[in-house]
Amino acid sequence: MSSATGLVPQTSPARAALIGIALTIGACALFALLDSGTKFAGQFLPMLMVVWLRFVAQALVTTALVLPRHGLRALRTEHPKFQIGRALSGVLTTVFAFYCIQSMPLANFTAIWSAGPLLIVVASALLFGEKVSAARWTLLVIGLFAVIAIVRPERDGMPLGWMALAPVGVLLCGTTYQLLGSRLARLDPPTTTQLYTTWLPVLASAPLVPWVWQSVPHTQVWLAVALMGACSGVGHLLLLQAYTHATPAVVSPFLYSQIGFAMLMGWLFFGQVPDTLSLAGIAVIFACGMVSIGLSVRGKG
Repeated sequence: MSSATGLVPQTSPARAALIGIALTIGACALFALLDSGTKFAGQFLPMLMVVWLRFVAQALVTTALVLPRHGLRALRTEHPKFQIGRALSGVLTTVFAFYCIQSMPLANFTAIWSAGPLLIVVASALLFGEKVSAARWTLLVIGLFAVIAIVRPERDGMPLGWMALAPVGVLLCGTTYQLLGSRLARLDPPTTTQLYTTWLPVLASAPLVPWVWQSVPHTQVWLAVALMGACSGVGHLLLLQAYTHATPAVVSPFLYSQIGFAMLMGWLFFGQVPDTLSLAGIAVIFACGMVSIGLSVRGKG
């Protein structure tokens, strides 16, 4: 981008788009690694301890990246209620995601998470009065059926208990998280929101951690925790930077690359490959996402 004085060379639109796409793909690869680290650590430690350690590591990484450049002014916010609400929804999303990651292949969980943007469109219509076309409502219904095909909580003798609601929790809490993030993007700097989203959960849940704390069995678990924090902190900042180089319409299709990365890492690290029906559901969610992006580009609601 050029400065007002013209001293900084202007980046061509094509180059800016390529930078935005590369940053998005890099962020998606880091998010898939984040889920892999969460799945691994969850095999040895209690859920609350894993979630807390993840936010601690993410908060430290984010702070190291943000404060040296922006200073204490990055902590200033005029909208603490929105920041607290986003942080709370982020914690709940993480908790529900933990159970999903532990009970299904990474690609299946990632595909369910990828259905979130369809739900965000409808939530925007209900909460903010935005017009939603019949095509988008149709995509939402198809996408939700695809999620059911992926989850199938009755398979392999898995009981239809409250754990079967974890994917629903991911979608609902994740949608709230994204909506509040979109609102805050117009109110506070992204770096400020990122700091509050990581540090508020750490401070709020700290009194509970001693009750579930247990010794970490080996250094590989600590490495997984460090990986979670680094991938989450850097990945979110990369995605924020991607939107400074290219529009959402340009980078959004490449968010679905996380499904591919999740399938690869699930196979490499855990020997998990989605079955035929799950792959079909993943393909349907991907297709719905592409159609939804196409509607946005054409301005058809």
